[in-house]
Amino acid sequence: MNVARVVALAFLAATSLSPSLGQTDAANPKAKPRARDLGIPFDGIPALLNSITDIPGVEVGYTTLIQGEGKRVVGKGPVRTGVTAILPRGKSSSEGVFAAFYSGNGNGDMTGTHWVDENGVLETPILITNTLSVGVVRDAAVEWMVKHDHGGPFWYPIVAETADVRLNDMKGQHVKKEHALQALHSAHGGQIEEGNVGGGTGMNCNGFKGGTGTSSRKLPADQGGYTIGVLVQCNYGSRYEVRIAGFPAGREIKGYEPCVAQAIDPPVHMGNGQPAPLLRSPNQRNCSGFRGSRTRLHHRCCSH
Repeated sequence: MNVARVVALAFLAATSLSPSLGQTDAANPKAKPRARDLGIPFDGIPALLNSITDIPGVEVGYTTLIQGEGKRVVGKGPVRTGVTAILPRGKSSSEGVFAAFYSGNGNGDMTGTHWVDENGVLETPILITNTLSVGVVRDAAVEWMVKHDHGGPFWYPIVAETADVRLNDMKGQHVKKEHALQALHSAHGGQIEEGNVGGGTGMNCNGFKGGTGTSSRKLPADQGGYTIGVLVQCNYGSRYEVRIAGFPAGREIKGYEPCVAQAIDPPVHMGNGQPAPLLRSPNQRNCSGFRGSRTRLHHRCCSH
């Protein structure tokens, strides 16, 4: 068995061990295995928590919204969305940090980037939510900064988005001001949750359940001894494109193509835009991704 196949099997093990979409375990973040726990040989040495919060002062908070099942009805649900808040220096400081941004493609929205480009400094929290809730989250960030007496005559809060339209009634705009405020108020350092939490609740990534993830690396002393931390809200790609530790693991995953138990409304589409094929039989077990009916819609496999 070659190394790529081992990595692919470890990846499938991680998705099989993860809870279903409605079973977030935010209260016990250590309950879910991480990739390194499964022996996947990533480069570099993580800092203490292998998290963005290994950076001194950084705090992260979530509001997770999961409600309802069945056929999507605008304004009613199902709801699979939320808000993620990142405070670069925590709630106790309003001091700015050096900042920059990069757009990987021409799609997506992120408020406040013109000021970051012009000034090179970030003076606000960073929030992530779904595509159609950017406005309300941005306004909530301004209200939060006013209440916390941040200095300056004006601000340009950073609010980014990814579309959770496949799992969430995004047009129903279920994210409200209080949800963004809750994410900001709940931000903390130390161990943070991953998976189906915050803005990552309704994500799909490379043909598997996506979500929120975090990691860190500690550089050796001869390279400055710096700590680098990241937080990712993944929502992109096809299964064939999955690369883990540099190996094209997605090419090794066979017999797990997305399918549905029966036709649903609206239909589930694959990465190429085509409707997902129907389950061949009720006992079929080589179908991951979506299973659904007109009364229920959920994922068989989740990954983060």
